[in-house]
Amino acid sequence: MNNRRAPRALAATSAALLALGAAACSDKPTDADPQRVEVVAAFYPLQFLAEQIGGDTVTVSNLVKPGAEPHDVELSPSQVGEVAGAELIVYLRGFQPQVDEAVQQNAADRAFDVTTIEPLLDATADGHDHDHGHDGDTGHEDDHGHDGDTGHEDDHGHDGDTGHEGEGGAETPADPDHAADAGSKDPHLWLDPTRLATVGDQLADRLAQADPEHADDYAARASDLRGKLEQLDAEFTAGLETCQRREIVVSHTAFGYLTTRYQLEQIGITGLSPEHEPSPQRLAEVIEEAKAHQATTIFFETLVSPKVAETIAAQVGAETAVLDPLEGLAADNNGDYFSVMRANLAALQTALDCA
Repeated sequence: MNNRRAPRALAATSAALLALGAAACSDKPTDADPQRVEVVAAFYPLQFLAEQIGGDTVTVSNLVKPGAEPHDVELSPSQVGEVAGAELIVYLRGFQPQVDEAVQQNAADRAFDVTTIEPLLDATADGHDHDHGHDGDTGHEDDHGHDGDTGHEDDHGHDGDTGHEGEGGAETPADPDHAADAGSKDPHLWLDPTRLATVGDQLADRLAQADPEHADDYAARASDLRGKLEQLDAEFTAGLETCQRREIVVSHTAFGYLTTRYQLEQIGITGLSPEHEPSPQRLAEVIEEAKAHQATTIFFETLVSPKVAETIAAQVGAETAVLDPLEGLAADNNGDYFSVMRANLAALQTALDCA
């Protein structure tokens, strides 16, 4: 997904940081609570999950500061040291190259890769979702093992296929604005609450391995979280059932899990890379599609400039509003996963004229 700059341009710096960080902090930090499991989360949704399930028996640190874009995270030596010294690292392989490298070199035996629990969806190469169950079937049960089977390793290509380097071997689409997404995987699985619940169940088991004494506590908190996430899922299902429109125009195609789950369609101004500049041709196409679908709202994101969305909105006669992909919290956001997701639901209901 991140085709911008990090993997190759920062390779030498990354290697140096890994070496320095591992040397600086290869053991648990001296100020760590010996009664708690030290967990490092790669970015906000995973921090949220670890805190909810770990409760007061874990200490969770996030490698991305509030307000920062997680794709481009550049780890400091002390952060690499955190990874090296943690008892558990929760990350999503392929999403943050420097985190992947730090884990591989310092903590592979203590890492929990959420993509081994939930296989990733293919990125939409043309700015649209396809085959997302307009017959009423949300279509997840057979796709990502909600029967408790976690044997997904062979299903979703752990060879770096979340698309940060534009690899994947798929045929390049005609549209150059989305060419980099061909063969890529969409990492935003947390936008489907049911998928996040499944990851949470398995994280509870992984925490229990690190801390058997509190295994029952982890299982109970995971069960409680699943109930809350299923309630959120029911709110989305009911709240989006009777909308006048099903198409949303978004700044980039981060919402495939949400639109698949709730039978919507996303029209992306750009593909998976939120900072990719759309071509004039792509802008013209989106404007025409927005008019054709009578879009009243063009969505932008909290961590990305709204300028392109504002340009299209002006051409269409629409408003702009935030639809948050929840990769991280804004610096001034005192909410959490649930409050942001419910704000997303309210924004969708307004934009789609839901009864």
